[in-house]
Amino acid sequence: MGTGIASVLARAGIGVELVEADEALARAALERARAAIDDGVSRGRIEAADGETAKARIGSVVGIDGCQRQPRLAIEAVPERAELKLEVLAEIEALEPRLLATNTSGISIDQLATGLADPSRFLGLHFFNPVPAMALVEVVVGAATSEETREDAVALVTEIGKEAVVVRDAPGFASTRLGIALGLEAIRMVEDGVAAAADIDRAMVLGYRHPVGPLRLTDIVGLDVRLDIARNLRDAYGDRFTPPPLLERMVAEGKLGKKSGEGFYPWDET
Repeated sequence: MGTGIASVLARAGIGVELVEADEALARAALERARAAIDDGVSRGRIEAADGETAKARIGSVVGIDGCQRQPRLAIEAVPERAELKLEVLAEIEALEPRLLATNTSGISIDQLATGLADPSRFLGLHFFNPVPAMALVEVVVGAATSEETREDAVALVTEIGKEAVVVRDAPGFASTRLGIALGLEAIRMVEDGVAAAADIDRAMVLGYRHPVGPLRLTDIVGLDVRLDIARNLRDAYGDRFTPPPLLERMVAEGKLGKKSGEGFYPWDET
């Protein structure tokens, strides 16, 4: 997600620093962000010259201490684990960004704000995968988020060519809460032998005009990511978000979807 967000910001004329834990990860992140721009060029969505200019706006650093201080925006995009996010957000806040955001899909903004000195500058900017292709950004406002922060965030989302939907903080917000419910039920249907994954997806694409079915989307997002989100929502809302045993088993087997090459679909060709 972080590299996709970086590519979109760079295309909009904003300089970006990708932060990783070591040199190898930083190089890989930079390559992925630039590859996302190259993909836009190959699909005819970006002029070649504009793509080269955008790629030049993206850099990478090792560790938060290597970042420029007082950036316009800092976005946390680490895995969906509250303890990890709390740790990283506290480190980022020391840079004194004008806007501090999390890309969490479902963890409470107020919960993540507890470790911050100034939560008025903090909110959720929930981008969707794949970031360059998806128009929506959920702007999630916490109890301490200032009106100025909300307005700045909505303006930024518009500036980068996305559409903002402002929602109140609640676990899962609007999109994830609904999307996870659909995805978990689709997994239970596979588990119960109701239909094959491809047929379940085809029913939603053809019958409900979804651009992609819930199981293919689970593969794209990552089964491990969806498992973490489901666990968080189960803690917040109860048993209806309990992860199906099939999802638990597939993650334990390393079948994480597109990024591992196998999930509900084979992804070897990608």
